[in-house]
Amino acid sequence: MQASTTPTYNEGSAASLGLVGCHGCTHVSAKEEEICKHCGASLHSRNDNSIQKTLALLFTGMIFYVPANTLPMLSTRLLGSDSSSTIIGGAIELWQYGSYPIAAVIFIASVLIPLAKFCSMLWLCFSIKQNQQALMRTKMYRVNEFIGRWSMIDVFVVAVLVAMLQMGNLITIIPGHAAVAFCCSVILTMLAAQNFDPRLIWDDYEQ
Repeated sequence: MQASTTPTYNEGSAASLGLVGCHGCTHVSAKEEEICKHCGASLHSRNDNSIQKTLALLFTGMIFYVPANTLPMLSTRLLGSDSSSTIIGGAIELWQYGSYPIAAVIFIASVLIPLAKFCSMLWLCFSIKQNQQALMRTKMYRVNEFIGRWSMIDVFVVAVLVAMLQMGNLITIIPGHAAVAFCCSVILTMLAAQNFDPRLIWDDYEQ
């Protein structure tokens, strides 16, 4: 009878073992190769200037977040009377009218989630050299990247209202300048998350 053998695996990251993973098809190639043999994508072990690009996009998104919450998100003309409301003001009005679930969803998706994304991404960028809690920080990045797409829910609500409530002189809803600023802020934070390379978290941890 032949003795059973247990396969052994080298410990360490792909970069320390001279390997690089393809961002397109996830195929692992030798570090010396520049083009993936499977899909033809360019190979790179780490994203160049990942932290600098992430911070630049993140700070720009934070700048757009200020007018997104101070300017009117939508303007309403009802029977010749004009009124406008910000994101927080609209959530408060919905709460006062008894639409508690909608008000809670808009407040969480449009206020709490963007603020949480700003704080978490800033913490990830400035703690990249810490060799502790690497797994927890990687999970935080994955969650941050996943929930980022739901931050546009407030803009979707405005788009639906503008499309449905156009009744001439009776009632008219017009999107405000805050909608554009909010879109820019969300898109920039999503790009910031995309430019952040989570593999940098594990470099110092491994050393």
